[in-house]
Parts: sequence; C-alpha cells; structure tokens
Amino acid sequence: MIEKKFSFTLTDRKHIERILEDDNVAINHMVLPQGEGLPEHYSNSNVYMIVLRGHITLQLNDEEANSHPAGSILNIPYQTKMNVYNNHEEIAEIFVVKAPSPRKMK
Repeated sequence: MIEKKFSFTLTDRKHIERILEDDNVAINHMVLPQGEGLPEHYSNSNVYMIVLRGHITLQLNDEEANSHPAGSILNIPYQTKMNVYNNHEEIAEIFVVKAPSPRKMK
C-alpha cells in the first residue's frame, strides 16, 4: 500500500491527541465537553480548525470571543494568542491542522 492510514479516537469524553506530525503538517484531534478548553497559548504555525460537532469558542489576541458551529473551518495566523473552549451544552469535536509543521516554523 502506498497510502498511510491514521486513526483517531471516537469518544464523548475530553480527549486531545496528536494524529500525526511530519515536516509538512501536524494534525491533532480534540473532543471538548461543556466547560472544557485548552490553556491559553500562541499558535505555533498557520492553524486550521475544522469543527466537526458542537460549537467551539475562540478568543484571539485581544478580540472578543466568537462561537463557531459544526461545519466551520477557521484559519488562525502564526503567533496568534489563542483561547479555545466549549461553553455550549453539546460536545465539541475539532481537528486542528498546522501547516507547515510547527517544527519547520522554528
């Protein structure tokens, strides 16, 4: 087989996993129940967030927080201060694609 297969976890509990990282891309998968989120951090590459279910709330730099529903694809520039969380009742699930890989951004 030429293709490489990668798997991700199907769950309704809080779960954060790295699916893959090579020189081209990093892909993470996250499931965030209501009230869960990530620590404040700065984007370490060009980030694309794909919202699969629920809503994700982003507060970027000093802007107001915005909620984004399932079906949204968000682009966040390199070195943007990020607060990511789920303050909705429904479970949020996202894929985070970083291109190029953060290890190429240093």
